[in-house]
Amino acid sequence: MFQQASLTNRQQQILWATIRHYIATAEPVGSKALATEYDLSVSPATIRSCMGVLEKAGLLYQPHTSAGRVPSDSGYRIYVDQLITPSDSLGRRVEHLLADHLNFEEASFEAILREATQILATVSGYIALITLPQTRTTRLRHLQLVQIEPRRVMLIVVTDSYETQSVLMELPPLGDEMTQDESMMDRELQIISNFLNSKLRERSLSELASLDWSEVDREFAQYADCLKRLLTDLIRRTTAPVPTQIMIRGISEVLRQPEFSELQQVKNLVHLLEEEQDLLWPVIFEVPETLGLDRRVKVRIGSENPLEPMRTCTLVSATYQQGEVPVGSVGILGPTRMLYENAIALVETAANYLTGALSEPA
Repeated sequence: MFQQASLTNRQQQILWATIRHYIATAEPVGSKALATEYDLSVSPATIRSCMGVLEKAGLLYQPHTSAGRVPSDSGYRIYVDQLITPSDSLGRRVEHLLADHLNFEEASFEAILREATQILATVSGYIALITLPQTRTTRLRHLQLVQIEPRRVMLIVVTDSYETQSVLMELPPLGDEMTQDESMMDRELQIISNFLNSKLRERSLSELASLDWSEVDREFAQYADCLKRLLTDLIRRTTAPVPTQIMIRGISEVLRQPEFSELQQVKNLVHLLEEEQDLLWPVIFEVPETLGLDRRVKVRIGSENPLEPMRTCTLVSATYQQGEVPVGSVGILGPTRMLYENAIALVETAANYLTGALSEPA
C-alpha cells in the first residue's frame, strides 16, 4: 500500500478532493469537476495525469472505461489514516446530545444504550451499533513462570474458574553468565512470578496490560518487553467474551444509499445484523492492544471486514470501558463512501462518554 511519503503534496490534494467529491455525489469523479469545484491551482490536464498515477498505485479505479474515477479501499485507507482529522465540532455536538438525552438516574442502562444508539444513527445517517456491557469477567487466580530450557520459558495462568492457559516465549540473550546458570534463572523467574501474582491476583485478565512495569526492579527489566507481549497475547486468547445483545438503529436510512441497490446484498446485510449477531459480535467488540486512556478507534474499510456481507461497507468502532476493562463497543456501519471525519468523531465521543458514565461512582 502507498505510504504518505510516496505521494506528493499534489497527489495527496487530488486524492483528498476525489474522495470528498465522490462521498458527496456517489458519481465517478472527472478532472473537470475537480478543477471547477476545488482550488487545486492546476489545469484539468494536470489533474487527469495525477489521477492516472493514483489509479496505477491502486488508490483510484475506473468502474467503466469512459467514466471518471472512484476511490478503492486502499485509497480510502490513505484518506482515513493520513488526510483527515475527526470533526471536533460534531464530537462536541453529539456529546451535548448524549448529556441532554441520557438519564442515568432514572433509566436502565439498556434503555440508555438504546437511546444513545438512536442518537448516533440519526446524527450520522448510518447504522449505529452499541453492545450491552459484558457481565462475565475472567479473573486471575495464579500465575507462574517456568523455565523449560535455556532462554525458553512457559507462562502458566490459572483463572478463577480453574481454567488453565499456558504460553511459551523465547527470552532475549541475557548474557553468558545468566544463560549458563539455570538455578539463577529459576530464582529470577520465581521472583518475577511472585511480583506478578502480588499485582495481578483477582484482577481481570483484561487488566493485565495496565501493569506498571516501572515497579519491576531494574535487574529484571530485561524481561519486561517479553512479558508485556506475552500478556497481550494471553488477553486475546483468554478473554473470549460471551456475546450479548447488540442495539442496532438506522438500517432503513442507510439502505437508501445507492451502494445498496442490489436486493440480495441488502438481504445478506440485514440477515447478518438481525440473525447472526454471534458472528458480528467479535468484529465489533475487539479489545485494543493497549488499554486505558489511549483508546483508538478501529476503522475497517470494505475488504478489510472479515464478514462477506460487510465488504461493501466500512465499520468504525471503539470499545467503552468500566475502569480499565473494555466491557462493550460502539460502532457505525455505512457504505465505504461515508463521511469518515464525522463517523470517527461520533464513535470516539460516544465511547468516551459511556466510559465516563460507567466510571462514575454509583
